[in-house]
Amino acid sequence: MDDKDLEEIRRRKLLELQRQLEEEERRKAIEAELRAKKEALLRRILTDKARERLANIRLVKPELAEAAENLVIQLVQAGQLIPPVSDEQLKALLLRLDSHGRREFRIRFERK
Repeated sequence: MDDKDLEEIRRRKLLELQRQLEEEERRKAIEAELRAKKEALLRRILTDKARERLANIRLVKPELAEAAENLVIQLVQAGQLIPPVSDEQLKALLLRLDSHGRREFRIRFERK
């Protein structure tokens, strides 16, 4: 390989890396915008106590908080839950969601 070939390879690699960086930035911007819209919607739907509970749960179990947010939004849009959603209603939904995700484990001891 001569210097021209190496330079062309470097140029292509640089262009590819720039394209990937731009795509990543665009994806992050879209995610941030969607998250902001979701937060605004939840502010209208949930009471202050319910939002506080959801924020605390997000610190411990982010996947449970995400599932609860999606479920609350879905139920309100379907008309099955009427805003503002109280802390007690959110607790009931969280218990329902958390019980679905848990498995019961049994440990058996066999004596020989």
